[in-house]
Amino acid sequence: MKSQEVRKQFLDFFQSKGHLIVPSAPIVLKDDPTLMFNNSGMAQFKEYFLGNAKPKSQRIADSQKCLRVSGKHNDLEEVGIDTYHHTMFEMLGNWSFGDYFKKEAIHWAWELLTEVYKIDKDILYVTVFEGSEEENVPFDQEAYDIWKTLIAEDRILLGNKKDNFWEMGDQGPCGPCSEIHVDIRSAEEKAKTDGRTLVNADHPHVVEIWNNVFMEFNRKADGSLEKLPAQHVDTGMGFERLCMVLQNVQSNYDTDVFSPIIKEIEEITGSKYTIKASDDEEEKINIAIRVIADHVRAVAFAIADGQLPSNTGAGYVIRRILRRAIRYGFTFLNTKEPFIYKLVEVLSAQMGDSFPEIRSQKTLVTNVIREEENSFLRALDQGLVLLETIIVNTTEKVISGKKAFELYDTYGFPIDLTALILSENGLELDEAEFESELQKQKDRSRAASKVKAGDWQILVDDEEEEFIGYDHTHAKVKITRYRKVESVKDGEVYQIVFNMTPFYPEGGGQVGDRGYFEAGNGDVIYIIDTKKENNVISHLAKELPSNLSGFFTAYVDQDNRKSSASNHSATHLMHQALRHILGTHVEQKGSLVNSKNLRFDFSHFSKVTDEELQQVEDFVNARIQEQLPLIERRNVPFAQAVEEGAMALFGEKYGDNVRAIKFGDSMELCGGIHVNNTADIWYFKIVSEGAVAAGIRRIEAITSGAVKEYFHRQSDKLKEINEVLKNAQDPIKAVVSLQEDNAKLKKQLEVLLKDKAKNMKGDLAKELQEINGIQFLAKQVDLNAEGAKDLAYELGTLGTNLFLVLATVEEGKPMLTCYISKELVADRKLNAGQVVRELGKHIQGGGGGQPFFATAGGRNAEGIPLALENSLEFVK
Repeated sequence: MKSQEVRKQFLDFFQSKGHLIVPSAPIVLKDDPTLMFNNSGMAQFKEYFLGNAKPKSQRIADSQKCLRVSGKHNDLEEVGIDTYHHTMFEMLGNWSFGDYFKKEAIHWAWELLTEVYKIDKDILYVTVFEGSEEENVPFDQEAYDIWKTLIAEDRILLGNKKDNFWEMGDQGPCGPCSEIHVDIRSAEEKAKTDGRTLVNADHPHVVEIWNNVFMEFNRKADGSLEKLPAQHVDTGMGFERLCMVLQNVQSNYDTDVFSPIIKEIEEITGSKYTIKASDDEEEKINIAIRVIADHVRAVAFAIADGQLPSNTGAGYVIRRILRRAIRYGFTFLNTKEPFIYKLVEVLSAQMGDSFPEIRSQKTLVTNVIREEENSFLRALDQGLVLLETIIVNTTEKVISGKKAFELYDTYGFPIDLTALILSENGLELDEAEFESELQKQKDRSRAASKVKAGDWQILVDDEEEEFIGYDHTHAKVKITRYRKVESVKDGEVYQIVFNMTPFYPEGGGQVGDRGYFEAGNGDVIYIIDTKKENNVISHLAKELPSNLSGFFTAYVDQDNRKSSASNHSATHLMHQALRHILGTHVEQKGSLVNSKNLRFDFSHFSKVTDEELQQVEDFVNARIQEQLPLIERRNVPFAQAVEEGAMALFGEKYGDNVRAIKFGDSMELCGGIHVNNTADIWYFKIVSEGAVAAGIRRIEAITSGAVKEYFHRQSDKLKEINEVLKNAQDPIKAVVSLQEDNAKLKKQLEVLLKDKAKNMKGDLAKELQEINGIQFLAKQVDLNAEGAKDLAYELGTLGTNLFLVLATVEEGKPMLTCYISKELVADRKLNAGQVVRELGKHIQGGGGGQPFFATAGGRNAEGIPLALENSLEFVK
């Protein structure tokens, strides 16, 4: 059965059971501060489980794109080593929100697997929760009794809290679960070992394929459990593993989910993937191909959903996954040129019908991956040079783990590649020291991101918090709940929830509102930020009012709000301008809107010229001058809004009903705050344009008061320039004249320095010493760096056995120049690059170059005498 049919049969089955089929949410989460990526099927439904929103149906099913790079069985470094764990995978799932429970979930799971998919009952095992005295949760007798009617009792196993009690996180909904495992070993293997003993034992052919979670508890901050007001079902079945079973193969990578990608890797690299490796060399190639086949899916879908590789946060995770794939190709498939980007075409053809975003974003994904490959391969080359320096300069057999960690942390140089190269040179790596440094970094990262949240303190029962910020900037409110949250970033703050709020929560690229609320007794509490999590708008404050009951008056900081609204509306107009001037291929790929400025990332294949930027500015300012009124439509059906011309952004999650924002011909789906008329923006000014990644450009711009300040600064600068130019009537002409004069003087100086170097040649030739058959000279000269180079080459004409080190100082900065005759380089194995790297330590610097000529700059000119003295050691 083809994988497309496997997915379709799952969705058709649950549709027949009254489930609403919904599309996969983006793999990148933009509205959940607790998660970087969608790591499970239920992540997009958290607000329903928490009771903060009502689902469109009590029964839902889908196939969700998931990304896991940490946690149980999902360590990134293990993916590819085995054949059944992945970074990006599909989770087939069905949910009940307060509707059916254990009986229906178990019966339908069994019906689908054994009657629709025709899986032999004799290869299936199930687990149920054995109970926990510590948690005061009993053995799941109900699930056990249901399973007894479907499967032999000796195939029902008891699972402990680790395997059979599922939790959303440290706090929140949780409950016992019942897993379904499959044993696809050969008859001979089954005869030797009972499958019961291999369940949850990480056996590659006895694996969990489906987990039915019965959510009936809530985990509180103190670790205790309380009953939820309603019981829910959350199931997840691994699509890739299910395909492995149904296609009668022994590895996820042997299914048609991965085989087209693997075939393409074989063709591009000339490597061969073997189903069963016969030796270590074949297994290394197999692992490399599995890593690349897995990782390209994760990276491609993340980029398609709007997450570009970067050095921080979610972008760093994507970059790390891609670099791991590049490194495996580099080390084990001997690929020294970019090639992973070529796999996107296959991926798009294979999965584009089910996930259209990978097809529509194919060009962008291809370009970004290709540029990332080029960049990391350059970093690998640089790392190899630095590692060679460490090897050359070491006198020990064991290399410091700290040095290896610097290579890993700064250049992304893989530690196993470091260890391999060291072993080839008869050296060892202090792995314990490396692991210690790595652990310190992880601890720092965890500490920085760790958030400790207390339980919500409920003051008023309120089914739904109302957002009134589109129409109001202040309101009478009541506090419905609050909790204390501690983090390294924000310290101790309180999250406060009102029954209604005029405060806009961070979202859609726009920062959250600030302001304050006050009580009748004069108590004033300042709101430092507003965020939305699981459909709850939280107002962050450093303190609580002395009396939490009664009414308060909440005020949004209007100046801050107006500036943010101005920048946000300008972003829409600029998007329209870019598509009008550059072409309709332009799509928004990210934005940041605050009260100071706006930042807009968009897809475009080349640098935006100055002329085009001016056209964009003029276009936006023309719309401002037209005084276009805001036309806002709320609760419009999504399909209707798009049909009427509203732009929907890839990677964004939209509901059934949306809000459309229109200024003239600009119409976008947007939940942010906007001006009432484009005239309120006053003026739009672009301040920078540059590349973010391959095919992605970034424009930063300002509006309103920030533009006024910008013009004032520019005016002040012009006054200062005029004063320096002694109030010349034509400042531009005066500057051009100065530049021309400066260029003439530079040319004259170059001629003088060349003459000086020629004149010095004769004097310095007399100072050459012969040491071990080498003409040696180490001396400080009164020249600049270019003059020292000219002098070195002049002296190089005197013979074939010259070893020369010249020191210069220019504006307090020292420079060492080393010249070695090419004949000496060949005969004596001398290397000018190694010489300056070693001598550069004395001037607190470093450098490099070619074996016959190299330079090193530094910070400490006082180290020059010692550097010159030590240069003698290289010719003794």
